[in-house]
Amino acid sequence: MKQSILFSKTRKESPKDEVSKNADLLIRAGYIHKEMAGVYTFLPLGLRVLSNINEIVRQEMNKIGGQEMFLSALQERTIWEKTGRWSDQSVDIWFKTKLKNDTVLGLGFTHEEPLTNLMRDHIRSWRDLPRYVYQIQTKFRNEIRAKSGIIRGREFLMKDLYSFCRDQKEHDAFYEIVKDAYMKIFARAGIADKTYITFASGGSFSKYSHEFQTLTSAGEDTIHLCLNCKIAINDEIIKENPACPRCGNRKLKREKSIEVGNIFSLGTRFSEAFGLVYVDEKGAKIPVIMGSYGIGPGRLMGVIAELLSDEKGLIWPEEVAPYEIHLIAINDKTGAVVGLGEKYEAELEEKNISVLFDDRDARAGEKFADADLIGIGRQVIVSEKNSAAGIVEIKSRMTGTAEKKKWETFVQEITHEK
Repeated sequence: MKQSILFSKTRKESPKDEVSKNADLLIRAGYIHKEMAGVYTFLPLGLRVLSNINEIVRQEMNKIGGQEMFLSALQERTIWEKTGRWSDQSVDIWFKTKLKNDTVLGLGFTHEEPLTNLMRDHIRSWRDLPRYVYQIQTKFRNEIRAKSGIIRGREFLMKDLYSFCRDQKEHDAFYEIVKDAYMKIFARAGIADKTYITFASGGSFSKYSHEFQTLTSAGEDTIHLCLNCKIAINDEIIKENPACPRCGNRKLKREKSIEVGNIFSLGTRFSEAFGLVYVDEKGAKIPVIMGSYGIGPGRLMGVIAELLSDEKGLIWPEEVAPYEIHLIAINDKTGAVVGLGEKYEAELEEKNISVLFDDRDARAGEKFADADLIGIGRQVIVSEKNSAAGIVEIKSRMTGTAEKKKWETFVQEITHEK
């Protein structure tokens, strides 16, 4: 992709109506556009990052047996009345709308009810279980406050996985598998070292649920870390259990954090409400045991922006970055350097290496500043001084270190990495 034709532009000034670091950086770097409070458009660079995060999530969900589908956002009230979650008194974040015949519909904020209802057509026997179904889909939540950029939105993308099991033992085994899969996702996204499995209230579903909380001073949540076990307790339950649930340690460290994922044991609440049962080997009808497992890809993108950035701009992990290489041509009077850059861009793309090529007619300082703001991890600089010898300068956005290499050597190395 030539940067000269990329329609989104960087900007030097911070947006006046943003207080969050993630939105400030992402808007200035040309990744997102704010439509209104809690609602953002993902521009080409932003969509590439979001798509990369989705693909990481999709790969890890598929590895544990997840089957992807896509449920409708429009929801019938009768489905939700079965569990008592239709009224605004029980759920205060509904967005609701009317058809022309005055039928009231909801815009889904989660999907336990419609999926449980759907699965009645597909689960009948013990042979049909277990099943693990997920989607990556837009959710709508009428949040009272939406001031944390893409970390807390009113319209946002959610990966929600649901498990359907024969008994508690089968459910518990899968629950632990999901914990591991989530930590693999956060490792690939570059934030595992600051992310803790956190005990939280299970609400009406179970005694405990588990959140995945990432440490950051910009966090909305407070957690208490057990440094012995590398787990944490959410502030909402610390009073009832002021000790580590695993080892009993009472010397817990208080930290600010942002939730990047959560998992719940749902038991039979939804299966009983909808009559989702299976016939076991003896002919008895047994309610299905369910679980729910969520990650917000957009929220994860926002957390990465909060954590992995500096005074110059964003610093994307390799698997998340919009492009693998930011190729920067330092303009000369003849245009030969830009021409050489075009040759290099084509060579890399032929080898399936994605490239953002800064071919703009701009000063070197402006190009370097924009490259640091955009935050692609590997910058490759083509200049008149080095091009005669077939040398490029490779700079790491993460460390700031730079080295010079023969172009052919660099191509061989990056091709071997893939």
